Amino acid sequence: MRGDHFCRLRIVTGLALLVLVSGCATTGGDPRDPLEGLNRGIYTFNEAMDDALFDPLGKVYKAITPGFIDEGVTNFFSNLNDISVVVNDILQLKFNQAVVDTVRLFLNTTVGLLGINDIASEAGIPKNKEDFGQTLAYWGVGAGPYLVAPFFGPTTLRDAAGFAVDGGLLNPVFYLESTKAKAGLLSLNYVDFKADLLSAKEILGEAALDEYEFLKNAYFEKRRTLIEQ
Repeated sequence: MRGDHFCRLRIVTGLALLVLVSGCATTGGDPRDPLEGLNRGIYTFNEAMDDALFDPLGKVYKAITPGFIDEGVTNFFSNLNDISVVVNDILQLKFNQAVVDTVRLFLNTTVGLLGINDIASEAGIPKNKEDFGQTLAYWGVGAGPYLVAPFFGPTTLRDAAGFAVDGGLLNPVFYLESTKAKAGLLSLNYVDFKADLLSAKEILGEAALDEYEFLKNAYFEKRRTLIEQ
């Protein structure tokens, strides 16, 4: 993925899947997952892409990247995400939390050198997880059907729309004028994200008889916990 195409993929994926939800007649046994046949196909595609490209790339990235640099990269993108967290705090009327998260963002951006160092966590200010999908849920928008998005994995129709907002409109990288800089940062973010999932994926492969069902149930449980916080 390169440049604008990486960001636009998030939005296009959500819109494309919305069309499929409306027109596809595939129905599974789980009422949360009426498009199970389609979703399993996309899941298989994602697994094939991971096996052929992203997992080997992630292993190389882990092998050649010193631990402190790897941590710094993760911290940098986590700090950018805190912009979205603050906005969604406000949209969910969590004003006290918004103040705390703003302090966290300010400390990490300044003293932490653009978030490379997570000074806020060291100072006892933990990272909160708020996104636009949670905001939509706060205002009563239903989850909609379960979806497996190409390259990005488990989501719902509501959370896919939220992901487009958080990863696009509220992502500073989206507004960079330099296509090369934008492509480089987005690619680095994705590779770092996939590399960090390698150990969890190995455990999943050993523990789950049906990885698709396990991930689906884990996704719904995690989202329920986040929304109810």
